[in-house]
Amino acid sequence: MSARARTGNAAKNILDGIRIVDFTHMVAGPLSTMILADMGADVIKVEPPDGETSRHLGDVVFGDQTDYFLSLNRNKRSIVLDLKSEEGLQAAKALIATSDIVVENFLSSKAEKMGLGYKAMASQNPALIYCSVNGFGTKSRFRDKPALDPIIQALSGLMNLTGTPETGPLKTGFLIGDFVPPLFATIGLLAALYERQISGKGQFLDVAMLDSLVFTMIPRETRFLANGIPPRLVGNGHNQLAPANTYYTSDARQIVVFCHTPKYWHMLARMLDREDLMEDVRFVSNAARVANKAVLDEILEAEFLRKPLSHWLGLIDRDGVTAGPVRTLEEVFGDEEVQQNMLASVSRSGVGHAKVLRTPIGFGRTPLQIHSAPPMLGEHTEEILMELKARRLLPHDERSRSKEDDDE
Repeated sequence: MSARARTGNAAKNILDGIRIVDFTHMVAGPLSTMILADMGADVIKVEPPDGETSRHLGDVVFGDQTDYFLSLNRNKRSIVLDLKSEEGLQAAKALIATSDIVVENFLSSKAEKMGLGYKAMASQNPALIYCSVNGFGTKSRFRDKPALDPIIQALSGLMNLTGTPETGPLKTGFLIGDFVPPLFATIGLLAALYERQISGKGQFLDVAMLDSLVFTMIPRETRFLANGIPPRLVGNGHNQLAPANTYYTSDARQIVVFCHTPKYWHMLARMLDREDLMEDVRFVSNAARVANKAVLDEILEAEFLRKPLSHWLGLIDRDGVTAGPVRTLEEVFGDEEVQQNMLASVSRSGVGHAKVLRTPIGFGRTPLQIHSAPPMLGEHTEEILMELKARRLLPHDERSRSKEDDDE
């Protein structure tokens, strides 16, 4: 195992001793490697001379770093390598030869063309675990087709599960096409590390964005494959349950109600002082409520419009009704539990502090660590190449930067 041993932590990190070479950019790859870095892996982010794409995407919020880059690259070291040059390729190969894991999200044939594909690298490092996070799979006829979140949401059919008859299909408000694949990649990499302890061998992992989003349709795909009937666009509602929707209150706020069993439907009716609805033939069963959903929604909307949100939240908490407020971001990040569980701070000299989200896994004995802000471009180039005893491979611009830093 080749990564630097980190000292001074309250508890040993889960992935201490694991080195990961990170050739990823944008969101889908960097999210996976950041989670693994939080677990203690030494993640070496390989970047082109002008930096990976997310350094230039979004709003600049922390020094010269954008919100995209800040969100996805903490706990990593950055090395600048020009993979179009022979020196850069040799340095990359040296890194891979001394590492446990490679994660990349190149167009599928690019790594092979550069001589950095799994077969070539595994021949030099048989214990190597190599993960490709890509749009369509390395064996797909679309293997070299670019894939971005909105495109994958459209191609996967996911957009046909959202929206309303009036709006038509809609994409989700967050980057689900970029967020689900790296979670599967992380699961796969951790499983492959475990299996390697048994077999002593590495392996190749292929994680496609399209496959990952098709998987998110569970259980809707089962119904479609069984009867061929696609789900209707119901907005915030539900095709198979009622009541299940959002309703306005008197102060123009919204409440989500989701009654998935008769028990919770009865609790809601009692909370609203509308026990009569429980006996109404139109609402006596879930099937009846779904068939008469439009009428039921009108009745419930009228009830919730009688009082402000705070009134209803008090009753919801009192009675245990399955409902909750549609919160603003100010409310979410003003929540003490969210602040305690999910917010952390990173800092950099001369820049200050920035808030970032923690990886939402609470380990009792080996807690995840956030020990460094996202790296400056090429911040660790000389350090890493010195570790490889390959100082001669240092790019000229980085050698100059290092000399200037020494002079200061």
